[in-house]
Amino acid sequence: MEYFVQQLVNGLTLGSIYGLIAIGYTMVYGIIGMINFAHGDIFMIGAFIALSTFLLLTTILGISFLPLVLLVVLVVSMAFTSAWGWTVERLAYRPLRGSFRLAPLITAIGMSIVLQNFVQVSQGARVKPLPPQITGGITLMEGSSANGTIQAQLSYMQIIIIATTLVLMVGFSLLISRTPLGRAQRACEQDRKMAALLGVNVDRTISLTFIMGAALASVAGLMFMLLYGVIDFYIGFLAGVKAFTAAVLGGIGSLPGAMLGGLLIGLIEVFWSAYFTVEYKDVAAFSILAIVLIFMPSGLLGKPEIEKV
Repeated sequence: MEYFVQQLVNGLTLGSIYGLIAIGYTMVYGIIGMINFAHGDIFMIGAFIALSTFLLLTTILGISFLPLVLLVVLVVSMAFTSAWGWTVERLAYRPLRGSFRLAPLITAIGMSIVLQNFVQVSQGARVKPLPPQITGGITLMEGSSANGTIQAQLSYMQIIIIATTLVLMVGFSLLISRTPLGRAQRACEQDRKMAALLGVNVDRTISLTFIMGAALASVAGLMFMLLYGVIDFYIGFLAGVKAFTAAVLGGIGSLPGAMLGGLLIGLIEVFWSAYFTVEYKDVAAFSILAIVLIFMPSGLLGKPEIEKV
């Protein structure tokens, strides 16, 4: 039982990170109906910026107060990744918004390759390690087995990740449902041309959506770096594919669905790796996605797309 609880905690933690990245996918798709395949690499950029800022503050400037360091790292990472998100929208999407649907998709894939190779050339292909910064935790359960004592622990880092994800999820849901920006986003989702006729600045709304999604990806990148302590230029591709899968599984265009899909993908990966074989954890996740989409084509919480005539 202790082993099961520990894997449940690990799966919820990993799924929270996937869910934050998936929200960026689903927000962009909800407004312009296109997938930003460079979003996973925005997550990777956020992790590298966070690591560089952390090392600058601790080793060069000599700041040792960890809460202040992490706060500055978070702000800097969100600022830079938001700028990257805005750049991707201006270069890869806005000029091609009226083109056929494959054009911005291909451009976004090209932007993803550019970001990957830029980080590989500038930072090197080797993994970048970071010693654990937040240690300790809470023992949930303790038992014994033939191999010794088994403990199910909830680390302070996992508590921070899960709590941060919940706060951001609630905050963004309230922002979209109760603020003028959220009303503008929902108007653009329904009909961009009509929204523009009614006074909504469509270009600014779409740009702000990309910026918000990139900021969430930077938060996920920082938490990934602090949790696992190692990053490389390729983590954006893998995390991006998993987060996109989570967004589709939960229902593309639904924020709660994106978070639910992220949690499910994280749990499937962790439990499959724990009880079966780690080599086939991705096969399990994508198989569940295929099964769900066969019976629920719109995802778990998605709404059927109604064609406008």
